[in-house]
Amino acid sequence: MTAFAPVLQSFFTDRLMSQRQASTHTIAAYRDTFRLLLGFAAIRTAKKPSALDLADLDAPFIAAFLDHLEHERGNSIRTRNARLAAIHSLFNYAALNHPEHAASITRVLAIPPKRYERNLLTYLTEPEADALLAACDRTTWTGRRDHAMLALTLQTGLRVSELTSLTCSDLHLGTGPNIHCLGKGRKERRTPLLKDTVKILRVWVTERQGRPHEPLFPTSTGRPLSRDAIERRIALYSSKASQKCASLTAKHPTAHTLRHTAAMRLLLSGVDITVIALWLGHEQVGTAQIYLHADMTQKERAIAKTTPSGTKPGRYHAPDPLLAFLEAL
Repeated sequence: MTAFAPVLQSFFTDRLMSQRQASTHTIAAYRDTFRLLLGFAAIRTAKKPSALDLADLDAPFIAAFLDHLEHERGNSIRTRNARLAAIHSLFNYAALNHPEHAASITRVLAIPPKRYERNLLTYLTEPEADALLAACDRTTWTGRRDHAMLALTLQTGLRVSELTSLTCSDLHLGTGPNIHCLGKGRKERRTPLLKDTVKILRVWVTERQGRPHEPLFPTSTGRPLSRDAIERRIALYSSKASQKCASLTAKHPTAHTLRHTAAMRLLLSGVDITVIALWLGHEQVGTAQIYLHADMTQKERAIAKTTPSGTKPGRYHAPDPLLAFLEAL
């Protein structure tokens, strides 16, 4: 094997697993990045992955791979930047062990993430959320599972990765009902459950009859649902629900949309933004500020407080010619 193969292997076993003790979600995300990179390299260089050298993966090649992700695979800029972050992490590790490739590694590390427009987030209104839940066919086992899963997500705002890793032992329906999960950064949290959610989940777990270590929302074969499977189920129910709730057609809900919906429900109920950040498991309170931007009612209340009654709106006039010059720039 050439230099790249042992570096990649030790990056996962030594750096991620032993030194950083990275979560399974992080390892899976990095794994997927390098699967895509190796597949792209095999086509471009006509070499097997085990035959690649660090010199083959220079800055122009990595740039071409990132363009491939965007324009051929249709990945968003956020996904492109996440893939680049994984590549940067690997090359930072490689720089410690292969100084002979320092010049090439430095050029790869110099590739910047792309900037992108931050659009207002999408969330479901109460009628839209009700329509999505009603689209689940509860005459079938799959429909009852999905109805319980979506109801839980809409109330708690769990990430899709947190949802897929839930086991039967994570659900507590006794006194102080709550759901336990392991989120980003290996942070544990418990989210309280509402009475309606508890009622739905109690029916589901009675039917589920799973052992503590088994997935709370399994496939028909008893395995945990994958991220893609959950997204497909949401897309299916969204398509059905849009026949009765036309506004869903333009929103294209995803699992993250349901997470946003849970946050917006809390915000519109008057819950402080710091509590919402804790509820969702955000590392920083500032991350939850996006929900303030999406809520027009908060802005309307603010402008109502700052606009004195009985005043006429007017334009600003600079009191000095030099200030007027600067304002005109």
